[in-house]
Amino acid sequence: MPDSAGAPQASGPARESSAARFLSRLLPGGPGCVQKLSLNLQNQQGVRPNVTSSSLTDGRKLSKEALSRALTLSSREEKDAQLDGSEEKLWTTRADGRVRPRLHPACPQPPYTVHRMFSEALDKYGDLHAMGFKRQGTWEHISYTQYYQLARKAAKGFLKLGLQQAHSVAILGFNSPEWFFSAVGAVFAGGIVTGIYTTSSPEACQYIAHDSRANIIVVDTQKQLEKILKTWKQLPHLRAAVMYRDAPPKKMANVYTMDELLQLGDGLPEETLDAVIAAQRPNQCCVLVYTSGTTGSPKGVMLSQDNITWTARYGSQAGDIRPAEVQQEVVVSYLPLSHIAAQIYDLWTGLQWGAKVCFAEPDALKGSLVDTLREVEPTSHMGVPRVWEKFMERIQEAAAQSGFIRRKMLLWAMSVALEQNLTCPGSDLKPFSARLADYLVLGRVRQALGFAKCQKSFYGAAPMTAETQHFFLGLNIRLYAGYGLSETSGPHFMSSPNNYRLYSSGKVVPGCLAKLVNEDAEGVGEICLWGRTIFMGYLNMEDKTREAVDDEGWLHTGDTGRLDADGFLYITGRLKELIITAGGENVPPVPIEEAVKTELPIISNAMLIGDQRKFLSMLLTLKRVGSKATTVSEIVDTKDEAVYRAIEQGIQRVNSKAAARPYCIQKWAILQRDFSISGGELGPTMKLKRLMVLDKYKDIIDSFYQEQKK
Repeated sequence: MPDSAGAPQASGPARESSAARFLSRLLPGGPGCVQKLSLNLQNQQGVRPNVTSSSLTDGRKLSKEALSRALTLSSREEKDAQLDGSEEKLWTTRADGRVRPRLHPACPQPPYTVHRMFSEALDKYGDLHAMGFKRQGTWEHISYTQYYQLARKAAKGFLKLGLQQAHSVAILGFNSPEWFFSAVGAVFAGGIVTGIYTTSSPEACQYIAHDSRANIIVVDTQKQLEKILKTWKQLPHLRAAVMYRDAPPKKMANVYTMDELLQLGDGLPEETLDAVIAAQRPNQCCVLVYTSGTTGSPKGVMLSQDNITWTARYGSQAGDIRPAEVQQEVVVSYLPLSHIAAQIYDLWTGLQWGAKVCFAEPDALKGSLVDTLREVEPTSHMGVPRVWEKFMERIQEAAAQSGFIRRKMLLWAMSVALEQNLTCPGSDLKPFSARLADYLVLGRVRQALGFAKCQKSFYGAAPMTAETQHFFLGLNIRLYAGYGLSETSGPHFMSSPNNYRLYSSGKVVPGCLAKLVNEDAEGVGEICLWGRTIFMGYLNMEDKTREAVDDEGWLHTGDTGRLDADGFLYITGRLKELIITAGGENVPPVPIEEAVKTELPIISNAMLIGDQRKFLSMLLTLKRVGSKATTVSEIVDTKDEAVYRAIEQGIQRVNSKAAARPYCIQKWAILQRDFSISGGELGPTMKLKRLMVLDKYKDIIDSFYQEQKK
């Protein structure tokens, strides 16, 4: 799930003019659709590298013989995949290990492999567009038939380069057709696909490549290749690197272009690959997802073929994702595929149901995402909360810069829609005022954002504030939450148009099990999960696996929550994040942090401090400047009176609602820079790395309590 949480800084009159033009176009009286909406979702600078014309769609047709082979293989796999249950354990820490299938009366469906899933999709959706991508400003498409052929060619190329069974193909690059067919090809070849975040340091890349025993690393640019070249000597299993966006600057040993890889595949007999595919079983590992390492070294989460195929089918059904026979879903792929949420949603679910996945530009989170959304018009869309917040902030900024009448019309329309969605959330019968507001104003806003045809909007990976959810309800956009982990192959709870309750993470996916343990008086306990989504184990980490999975196979998530009478889940925090003060008070930080951000919209990030301390304190970062000062640094250096007074008043309002004095924030400080991935305070999915913040700002934190001692 963006590379920085940093809010964009104002850049003078040109920015204001652009924002005003945006709103003038999307409100009545404007000259039509927005032509340009620049959403600066990152602070990082970067330019998309030049892309040469691709040969991905150049006449690669799947022959009748190859199609027959795929279907024959699928039939053979169905017979061979009958698991005898001889595997005793529900978990393993070996890449070549097998686990006992988690068959249960709630989820009795026979397990099957990724290749069988693709074969069935090929039979039904072969002529449909599987992927859309831009080359030289023009959209090109790859059919499911071509997709399958490319995956097979990649698989044979990997085998030719020396990919060993249960070793990995690591992929370090932005979302693209090459990412997809390399991932599927790795699985076809008996390997394990392992995504690496593009923001990873050379040392982090080396750790994952070494731990996963990567034989091949696929990269998109020279910048990413250099990370691998720096540490290649420390990677004993690495045989080759393959590039798919840039070309190598010079001929290098064991470095290939994607076209060269596919040509290598032509030299391996189809029967060789068929034998590898036929030997695969649903209970073997095919995907490694590395956790972000917010509490230590990244852990390699091993997912089986059954984890992937079952979740792609049944987890997505819980989110009301439709098969192409009913309606071909159109999805924009832009979130990191190294994260389980994007990978299961974009790659595997798309494959299961015949979706059309269109790839955003590499600078999507720096401004071009909305352009892609408007061109593609997705039917469903997923974003982490920070992406949705940035949409909200830019619309708010545009409204603030617009004329009085247009601003009032937008506020009127949003207030009418919000009231309707809060008071009658499940009703299709809308009063005339609500229908008028949507027709005159809100429909144009959604069109300007690229959501004119979007029926389902999802979020996950982090909590979302009530402010953000209310804002989008005011645009008639429900944001459907899911809950899951890398260890649950993605969603274990899901919301959908028919399964929605505000602030909840939905209901358990049919076929999955959940329970709360060690519940308190309010019914809050640790969330424990069981089912076909549950991972195989942590690669090479038996102790960590035993900590996470109990003797009965229940995954202990470390998250706390409560279930209402109808089975809707509400997340309340994490056990490891619980603050225990010097006085012995147990304080969950997230509710207090969210209360501060709700009370003070200027706050971008808030982190509560107080573990083993005498009182609570807080570190704050700002979204944007709203005083005479021009920068956050100036606010901090001068202790800008207006800003500091407003924040103090907001903190006091939060404190007034606290259950007792130990839950009150007694001291706080504004940091000069917002939390970001590059700064180390946030993980790749924008999760707060609390231990890193405690270490990085130790002097400021200590000063809160040193003053108390004087």
